Amino acid sequence: MKNLIFRNGDKLPILGLGTWKSKPGEVRQAVYWAIKAGYRHIDCAAIYQNEREVGQGIADALADGLVKRKDLFITSKLWNDSHRHEDVKPALEKTLSDLRLDNLDLYLVHWPIAFKPGVGFATHREEFYTYQDVPLTQTWEAMQEQKASGLTKHIGVSNFNQVKLNEILSMGGEGPEMNQVEMHPFLPQENLVKFCTAHGILMTAYSPLGSPDSRAERHKNDPRLLDNSVVMEIAKKHGASVGQILIAWSISRDIAVIPKSVNQDRIIENFKSAEITLDSGDLDLLANIGVSHRFIDGSFFTGPQSPYILSDLWDQ
Repeated sequence: MKNLIFRNGDKLPILGLGTWKSKPGEVRQAVYWAIKAGYRHIDCAAIYQNEREVGQGIADALADGLVKRKDLFITSKLWNDSHRHEDVKPALEKTLSDLRLDNLDLYLVHWPIAFKPGVGFATHREEFYTYQDVPLTQTWEAMQEQKASGLTKHIGVSNFNQVKLNEILSMGGEGPEMNQVEMHPFLPQENLVKFCTAHGILMTAYSPLGSPDSRAERHKNDPRLLDNSVVMEIAKKHGASVGQILIAWSISRDIAVIPKSVNQDRIIENFKSAEITLDSGDLDLLANIGVSHRFIDGSFFTGPQSPYILSDLWDQ
């Protein structure tokens, strides 16, 4: 398995198991199956509301001797309702308790959006904080303190554009070590990748298969990455599934990738994506796929009741 290397030499297995939308009652077994299949990188978040079961799956694997804690790389994320300086450590401690861990390998600021304490998803203006109320620099200062205390080995962000990354970088001190964003051939994020590479920031791709389970009414007309003829043709050439090609695409770019599944066969199939090598012809076809689309558009954080706009999230 290829690894990404942090500034201090720590290694991150490039392929991990995502747990977003993995339901309670399913994710405990999925995590166990993943570790049994060879995964050593598990991606979590408090807002997924399943970290307690993820922790049970990890504990089961440890108890059965499948792996040792030092061989696992566990990521979690700070939710939007805990951006105030005084709220960051308690949020991290709650995640550690749920995951049954003493520390994380990586802790990310989930979104550059702040809610008031206890708000899951803000829907009214009074449930939001603004950047004036809680600057990102305040949140990042507290993140640095969590790393210094040893509660997490590495810190980073998720869904941050170049403007927001520059705001953090301009503080000096410990910069973000990771930026996790939506990434796939419909959204290759070339400029953001170049920016992060230039500043020594590793990247992780979420929704690498095009978020096929996000088929709510407002997404019914979204293009379907898994049905794309270019990807299907490359999959046929390699004797692989479409999903495997999309995962291999991120790996070929030295970008970590975290496909989600709770199906044992699919978990194993996804893991075998690391064995696929895409050639220059494959990569050229994917680079010129002819479709541009962001599935997770962030519109649920903007609108008339929000102080935030889409340019707070995405590069324009």
